[in-house]
Amino acid sequence: MSKFEIAVGSADDVQRMARWAGDEGWNPGNTDAYAFFAADPAGFLVGRLDGEPVTCISVVKYGQGFGFLGFYIARPVARGKGYGIQTWQAGMARLAGRNVGLDGVPAQQPNYRRSGFRLAWNNIRYEGPPPVGKPPAGVSLIDAQSVPFDRLAAFDRRFFSEARDSFLAAWITLPERAAMVALRDGKLAGFAVMRSCRTTSRVGPLFAESSDIAAALVSALAAKMGAKAVAIDVPDINKPGVALVEAAGMKPSFETARMYTGANPEVDHAGLFGVTSFELG
Repeated sequence: MSKFEIAVGSADDVQRMARWAGDEGWNPGNTDAYAFFAADPAGFLVGRLDGEPVTCISVVKYGQGFGFLGFYIARPVARGKGYGIQTWQAGMARLAGRNVGLDGVPAQQPNYRRSGFRLAWNNIRYEGPPPVGKPPAGVSLIDAQSVPFDRLAAFDRRFFSEARDSFLAAWITLPERAAMVALRDGKLAGFAVMRSCRTTSRVGPLFAESSDIAAALVSALAAKMGAKAVAIDVPDINKPGVALVEAAGMKPSFETARMYTGANPEVDHAGLFGVTSFELG
């Protein structure tokens, strides 16, 4: 009889999970897995069938009351046999008692609802030529690595429900990416990261106090990275964000539902022009 076991994964397993996500068409960044692992090294579960990895899920803890679920994958050989739901149950058990968020692909959304998740908004991946723009008057753009980290982390907290310092430190410094902030009167008014991916380079996060600042950040990052096309995962509740990417000629290519088991976290939705990642929120 085949033996199926679920256990915490290794750093190498997280790299494999990212490759599997690429196979599913999710297009993670080439070096994203290093930041994911830094966020919560015990938050990545792998299901093995007779010793071979066939399922996975990430269940990353943030603070004392929040968690984010991602990387829920069953390889084709393991589908329809109950291994996926066992992996799901193990993941949810790790986040018991927390408000759990996820970005659900359309095919799985009915299952997520049955598990107690409810829709907050939809994230739409737009791909195409990057917006072109210069910073508005009084705003300057600089490398995010030159900003005192406590200031950057505080700005990030406006748009994400909990502190995520270990993740953020890796996210802005890993290879194959660039990170920039916008400053107005010495205060942060925007923050964005672009990273190389298997296919189109992706921008996330994209936080900004106005669509003009968001456009300037993406335009500057694309120039720095030499990206002729970019992808941004835009919350559909941010109408100026949708208008920005559509005006640039970007087209929808992928969609997920941002869902939570509890109340929607109180964040600055008006400045959330692009989510950081589908895997960790």
